[in-house]
Amino acid sequence: MEIVQLRADVAVRQAQVHVVNGSDVDLEIGDVAVDDPRFATPATRVLPGRTSRVPAGGEVDIRVQLPEVACARDDAGPLEPTVALGFSVDGAAGTARVRAADPLGFLAPLHERECRAAALAEAATLAFTGFTPAPAGEPASLELTVTPAGGDATLVAVQATNLLDFGPETVDGVFPLDVTVAADDIAPIVVDIPIVPSRCDPHAVQEDKRGTIFDVRLTLAGEPGEIELFVGETLRGDILTWVSNWCVFAGSP
Repeated sequence: MEIVQLRADVAVRQAQVHVVNGSDVDLEIGDVAVDDPRFATPATRVLPGRTSRVPAGGEVDIRVQLPEVACARDDAGPLEPTVALGFSVDGAAGTARVRAADPLGFLAPLHERECRAAALAEAATLAFTGFTPAPAGEPASLELTVTPAGGDATLVAVQATNLLDFGPETVDGVFPLDVTVAADDIAPIVVDIPIVPSRCDPHAVQEDKRGTIFDVRLTLAGEPGEIELFVGETLRGDILTWVSNWCVFAGSP
């Protein structure tokens, strides 16, 4: 039993429970619940009520929706997921609880990032709020809005993705922000971030999974860290369409 998060799972905050049936009989799996002290509630099937047949010697991936992280928790217990499976085999039904491995090591970093994002929300909220395309060869503009929420934070930089960077304004793979939010600030701060495609091979757009998820470097309570910030499905579609057009135009005579 393993729990993994692939690139396509990140934006939708999902994961997959990988089950291997090492027995010599077929197995049918119903309800799935992943318990982990780093989450507020169990992760359950994305599609409730579904069942998954696992033939003898076979394996299956069951997609689960990750709940909110639990940031105030007791670290004394084991930090590992346990999966409860409702199953039937040879006409008998039951529930099994099995400890699951995290072979990609995604749970601890996800918990750390999302708890940092929750702490940041007490100082400011961040959102990508607009996108202005540009002709081929010129940078488009991605609008980042920082709304003060009554705390102190410094936004240091935005990192390039596997699909987008910042053209001439890229400095060691990042775009400097240098935005400081103070507890008594009220007015939103809008930053226009120049973006250009970092690659123009067609499959980069067609198979995009993380090209519009940006890592934002910040300092909070004196501690440096990062959060992930997704542009959202609407802007993602706009940006990928623009990248396709930009790359085609750039290759035209």
